[in-house]
Amino acid sequence: MTTMNKSYDVIIIGAGSVGLPTAYYLSLDGKHVLVIDMFSSPGQGSNKKAIGGIRATHSDKAKITLGNRSIEIYKNWLNETGDQIEWTQGGYSFVAYHEKESISLQKLVKFQKNLGLNIDWLDSKELLKLVPDLNSVNLLGGTFSPEDGSASPLLMAASLKKQSVKFGCEYHFSEPVTGLIITGGQIKGVKTTYGEYYAPIVVNAAGAWAGKIGEMVELKIPVHPDSHEAAITEPVAHFFTPMIVDIHSDEFSENCYFYQHYTGQIFFCYTPSPNIWGFDTDETSQFLPWAAKRIIQLMPCLKNIRVRRTWRGLYPMTPDGSPIVGWSKEYPGLLHAIGMCGQGFMLGPSVGELVSRMVNQKLTTLDNEILDILSPYRDFSGHEQLK
Repeated sequence: MTTMNKSYDVIIIGAGSVGLPTAYYLSLDGKHVLVIDMFSSPGQGSNKKAIGGIRATHSDKAKITLGNRSIEIYKNWLNETGDQIEWTQGGYSFVAYHEKESISLQKLVKFQKNLGLNIDWLDSKELLKLVPDLNSVNLLGGTFSPEDGSASPLLMAASLKKQSVKFGCEYHFSEPVTGLIITGGQIKGVKTTYGEYYAPIVVNAAGAWAGKIGEMVELKIPVHPDSHEAAITEPVAHFFTPMIVDIHSDEFSENCYFYQHYTGQIFFCYTPSPNIWGFDTDETSQFLPWAAKRIIQLMPCLKNIRVRRTWRGLYPMTPDGSPIVGWSKEYPGLLHAIGMCGQGFMLGPSVGELVSRMVNQKLTTLDNEILDILSPYRDFSGHEQLK
């Protein structure tokens, strides 16, 4: 296959949870955009491995702000585009069965409410009214944020591509990027297996592969892929609405979380401990027994539901658990929108809007504050508590 050289306003590397909304908002703003992806269709990297949770319940101002905006986008998507993405506003509940988590979550609620997050601490009786099937033994309570929710990552990916194409966005699939074109110290475009493409701005939205893009120009980007597994059950009648999150750690996991999707299935997963670094996406025999054990302890009635499938995806992790969004100082024109730490689906729409404002030089005071927090050049020694 031979491709003629072509010029664009912006080239985006990656058609995933961040690249797709970025392409949509840039195209909506009148930019001529090219999206290049090594996979065969949109959302085929980490995006399709996501379980669909969307929350603003974070411990960091930037992520709370971006999360709130993403929720607004998801909530209004069907009305604005006519595309069904299975949005459900079921909320999130972080539960506590140990004093350590109870104290931590209650302290965090005060910070979250000060930033405008709609969240409250519920004692055990109140929480059991909300989710009657939770295990009541040793339950101390939990938080509940009713505006959080879920949607379908694949339906959203397909919709974003369709909508962006309406505004002139072009997509090249099955076309790996092999290099960045640098002239006079500035970004000028990208090289792929099929040709060269030129643009004064290149957005690195390559997710778990973002570090490999940086290596092409000897940039050390602190984003490392971390393998996570998940599972889905058979569909059953709806009997609970929030995403249930237990942040208590054990010998195999740092947390676990599960929810009942729009279509009736239960999605569940946990964060492995220790981390499993690398690009391996083959399922393990360990995951299902331990994940099932954890969620059945939290909601005993789940033991009667059959699991249909398990899979393994990649979380693009940063050292402090927060995204990296900002311009490269080393190579002007290179813009990073990476390191979503497994939260690309929930943060992607608002990050896409933010990147569009960056490119169009329409940043607000709040935007600049968020970008300072998410700067590629920040001190990474901090820790996002609910990453």
